[in-house]
Amino acid sequence: MNYTHLKQTIEEQPLTGLQLVVIAICFTLNMMDGMDVLVISYSASLIMNEWNLPASQFGIVFSAGLFGMAIGAMLISPRADLIGRRKMIMISATVIATGMILSSYASSVLQLGILRLLTGIGIGSMLASVTSMSTEYSSRKRRNLVIGFVLAGYPIGATLTGFLAAWLLPEHGWRVLFLASGCISAMMLPLIYFLMPESLVFLAKRQPSGALQKCNVILKKMQLDRLENLPDLSTQPLLKYNVRTLFAAERKTWTIWLWVAFFMAFLSMYFIISWVPKLAVNAGLGLENAIYAGSLFNLGAFFGIILLGHYSNQFGLRRLIKVFFIFTVVFMLTYGWVQVPVPVMLAEIFLLGFFLQGAFIGLYAIAARIYPTEIRTMGVGWAIGAARTGAIIGPYIGGLTIAMGWSTGLNFTVFALPCLIAALAVGYIQAPALEETG
Repeated sequence: MNYTHLKQTIEEQPLTGLQLVVIAICFTLNMMDGMDVLVISYSASLIMNEWNLPASQFGIVFSAGLFGMAIGAMLISPRADLIGRRKMIMISATVIATGMILSSYASSVLQLGILRLLTGIGIGSMLASVTSMSTEYSSRKRRNLVIGFVLAGYPIGATLTGFLAAWLLPEHGWRVLFLASGCISAMMLPLIYFLMPESLVFLAKRQPSGALQKCNVILKKMQLDRLENLPDLSTQPLLKYNVRTLFAAERKTWTIWLWVAFFMAFLSMYFIISWVPKLAVNAGLGLENAIYAGSLFNLGAFFGIILLGHYSNQFGLRRLIKVFFIFTVVFMLTYGWVQVPVPVMLAEIFLLGFFLQGAFIGLYAIAARIYPTEIRTMGVGWAIGAARTGAIIGPYIGGLTIAMGWSTGLNFTVFALPCLIAALAVGYIQAPALEETG
């Protein structure tokens, strides 16, 4: 069998057992990311009390983690296009586990900030590789669903972290929570090493030493015929890729609009993630219900991500993302301005998570589709990293507006506007690869 036939076979046939294993590992890794990102939020008050710190000083810890994610996504993750997806995932998981475990022994803001920076680098460098790996081990028909399912691991991990924190923090303190999270992350290392193969697309396109033999080992596990040879690269020039490649003439417009959409989505989403419990209390919910609000936001995200991935082939990926963003605007305005009973308010928060995070994760599917294999991880990584400023700016602006006494309605109106801009930006990403899904 030649490589062209192999590629067509993988894209058209049902998912094999090995492909399902790869997808399951990628899903679990995203769960770990959700856990490792939010563990600091649940622990913040205990750490500040223990070290007698004001919130202004502790802010460096939050910023360090977000800054590390941007560094990992923009500067480290593109190396996966050179060294391989599997190797980058293994390195990133090791960095995350090390950073989390060492964080449990931190004794100052500076130490914890440095370790959160390290952990953030690992998280940022892993996400793009996991997205690329799941893309390359999925069939064409199920690709958007697979990407959505894998990235839906993040809100599930965030939700489960809340339960873990509620169990460990009162009795054992914040250090045990960090240690437990780090050990859980470390448990993924043998699974990656023994069960996750390298990307077949990467092996065929980059052809590192022993690429044909490695491909055939993977194909045997997938119960597919052996490859007779790999594509001949001798007649093709050896190209060097950097961020300027993302702005080549044929893809410059897609890249700009993708970054705009990511930035705007990050801006609104991190405002809600950071301030929904506080604003829920301001809107009349008790503290217990406000905590439930955060969990419902993540739970809604899981279902929104899965349903967008499932129906994107039927209705079109871009079209569905735009619809999700528009419904986000509707529910943000409704939540902000309309007084409703507590159960209805919680349902609104669930639907906010459903539509906003569903649309947000859909952007990852777009990024994974519009860039070719040689620059896919770099394209996804830079889109995430360049837009991370939205994740930093959103909560900061929200904090200022809340401190100024802005009403919930006014706050949600202001942060609904980026979702509308994101919907418009998605409409301008006219890449041919997206036409396959309408």
